[in-house]
Amino acid sequence: MNKNTEALGPIKNLAYIITITGLILGGFIALFFASLSVFKAVELERAEGRAQLYHSTLVSALERLEHLPFIVAQDPAVVRALEQKDVAGLNQRLEDFANRSKAEAIYVMDANGWTIAASNYAKEINFLGKNYGFRPYFKDAMAGKRGEFFAIGATTFTPGFFIGDTVRDSTGKPIGVVALKIALSELTGAWAASGDDILVTNKDGIVVFATSDEWRYRATTELSESQRIQIQNMQQFGKQELQPIDWLLGQDNEVQLDGTNYLYANKQLERRGWTLWYINPASSLFERTWFVIILAAIVVAIMGIAFVTFRSNQLQRALKASHDDRLKLVAEIEERKATQRRLEQTRSELARTSKLAALGQLAASVTHELGQPISAMRNYLAAEEISSGHKPGGLVDQLRGLVQRMENITKELKFFSVRGDNTTEDIVIRDLVDGAIGLVKHDLVQQNIKIDIHLATTLPTIKGNKQRLEQVLVNLFRNAISAMRESDKKQLEITATADQEHLTIAVRDWGHGLAGQSIEQLQEPFHTNKPSGEGMGLGLAISAAIVREHQGLLSASDYEIGAQFIIQLPIGEE
Repeated sequence: MNKNTEALGPIKNLAYIITITGLILGGFIALFFASLSVFKAVELERAEGRAQLYHSTLVSALERLEHLPFIVAQDPAVVRALEQKDVAGLNQRLEDFANRSKAEAIYVMDANGWTIAASNYAKEINFLGKNYGFRPYFKDAMAGKRGEFFAIGATTFTPGFFIGDTVRDSTGKPIGVVALKIALSELTGAWAASGDDILVTNKDGIVVFATSDEWRYRATTELSESQRIQIQNMQQFGKQELQPIDWLLGQDNEVQLDGTNYLYANKQLERRGWTLWYINPASSLFERTWFVIILAAIVVAIMGIAFVTFRSNQLQRALKASHDDRLKLVAEIEERKATQRRLEQTRSELARTSKLAALGQLAASVTHELGQPISAMRNYLAAEEISSGHKPGGLVDQLRGLVQRMENITKELKFFSVRGDNTTEDIVIRDLVDGAIGLVKHDLVQQNIKIDIHLATTLPTIKGNKQRLEQVLVNLFRNAISAMRESDKKQLEITATADQEHLTIAVRDWGHGLAGQSIEQLQEPFHTNKPSGEGMGLGLAISAAIVREHQGLLSASDYEIGAQFIIQLPIGEE
């Protein structure tokens, strides 16, 4: 029974997850279509308002000057020009009318359609002497009706809206036509600057105005042959080919234009047979809808994260006790490891200290026991030299050399066995370096070694025992002199610099180098590279001990030619 229950557990969890996921997906789908419907309704309402606005501006532009041809047709000067062929001053009068009304052109045609006067008479391209009897607005005006017509100018090749009105004689007989051309470029330019997409189609479905040049003078419906012949006879669109545009009206105020789906609202200009279309890309609806879906997904994700966080906090509180115990155990282990490392370090230091202590005792004993016999031997040799006379290269010189070597060894042992006193003083680095150089100057001159000293101009003084620090430099100088005995380049470089915390003295030579040995190996007592009898290998051990007494550090680095030893001492500390 228990096994069956355990087997059903994962199945129930999976079913629970599938159910929750299905509900969430269903909710998102419902929210998507609901949001899309709401945004579409809002966009259609906005499109309706924008279409009404653009419809009003278009009607206003077309009707602003619609009475001007009638008024000009009543002008006696116009009637006289048609009756008596007297056009004197009429061109200037029409020009004044055009300038005042801001019309593109006003012109007068006789009963046969020939232009006898025009406001643009002074321009290079004007209407004088042109026949426009083929235009519908002329024919309608001669028939006693108001003529209105949109076309591309046969003379100027610029589009415009033409209004014509009848000129009658005293008997009421039509004797000519006054025509007005209205340019709508400013209006269409303002539409384009608004960023909206607008088209205006005529009764044949041809786009006469559009905010995009790609749509203008294209047909939204297939033109019949008779329509094309009629348009050609009227020369309405000049040489435009009136190619069909990809225009497909759908349901719910949707239209497909050049492969792009738009929502539209349209307004009729019934008197002229035009239709104004305001269109807006449908992609904006989906963008806003997807934004809502993403926002909803973020909300659901936040709720899910909050739930998971709540559950996680519960688990964390349950595991906190064991976690704390584990941290304590880890801390104890780390503490024991640190203690063990300190113990190993202490053991190493103790072994070194024990070795140095034993060496100190041995050095003190050897120095004490050998001091008097060596002094006696020196005295006997001096007496023998006085009594027998000095013979260079004889036994006396050989014995004196042996005594000298024994004295050198005992001096080194003596310094190693006796600690200096604890008295400190302010030490000037220049004096410290000069004093150490003075002690080895004879060896430097004898081996023709060049000395380069580079001391910073503002070196601070340090607290310490000058004699013992001087001995450190002497040891380093002697090691360098010994290392350069067989070198081609014999140069000793001494550099001293300081920062806010430490003073650094570097001793550089061009000798045989460290041969890959570390500073720890070089500091071991009795470790030496010198020939037998020239040293016991205690110089660096002594130097390192003195530097440590001053809370400093002695280090070394190897070069391709030579080596460098660096003394680092604290500033302002005893």
